[in-house]
Amino acid sequence: MSKMDGLRAMREARHAEMQKRAGAATKKSAAQPPVAPAGAAKRRVAKTAAVAPAPVAAETDELCGHRNMSGRSCTRERGHAAKSHRYS
Repeated sequence: MSKMDGLRAMREARHAEMQKRAGAATKKSAAQPPVAPAGAAKRRVAKTAAVAPAPVAAETDELCGHRNMSGRSCTRERGHAAKSHRYS
């Protein structure tokens, strides 16, 4: 058995194991829906009520606002169709 045959066999075994796990996970989730703790809904409502809405910037041209790693923001219009951003 060559090295590539061994790698292929290991990959196929790993794939079969992942498929088996995925099948078992879907059967569990379909059979029994998750149940939240009794106080979770109250905490969620209290948390969202305490948060005030963020102030909206009053810009007339509505920029995209995407940030790159250096902190520059995109100057294209919001929701632009171009795949790339223009930073300044």
